[in-house]
Amino acid sequence: MRDGLRRSGVPAPRNANVRRVMLAQRSRDTAPELALRRALHALSFRYRVDLPLPGLRRRRSDLAFVRWRTVVFVQGCFWHACPEHLHTPVHNGEWWQEKLEGNVRRDTDTDAHLVQLGWVPLRIWEHETVDAAVSKVLETLARRGHPRALRILSGVD
Repeated sequence: MRDGLRRSGVPAPRNANVRRVMLAQRSRDTAPELALRRALHALSFRYRVDLPLPGLRRRRSDLAFVRWRTVVFVQGCFWHACPEHLHTPVHNGEWWQEKLEGNVRRDTDTDAHLVQLGWVPLRIWEHETVDAAVSKVLETLARRGHPRALRILSGVD
């Protein structure tokens, strides 16, 4: 955001470099998300990308298997407060802690809402390997009865 146009309550960045880095953060098509999408596509899975979540304004899934009512979120360790890798910034630390806790609360709220609607939310951390992430997706889809996932996991495919 240009100087003077910051949102209310958001502290000023420490310097121009920090500002540039924060502005460059992607909300979709991140490297871990693209790697997972490529791997699933190579296994002939088809999915929706950046699908709005039912009943939740301004919240979207990274991948959605609509027929199987399964959504996948590929979470960044910083933005979603990964228990293994979280390091709260020192500069404006109190604001950042509150911000990250709010993100975690929103994730929990989103999961509860989706479960209530009969959907399965699946959260994958950016530090997980692509193979581990694909395995999680396959297992979840197989539990939902997805025939391709069932064939792959049974070793037929």
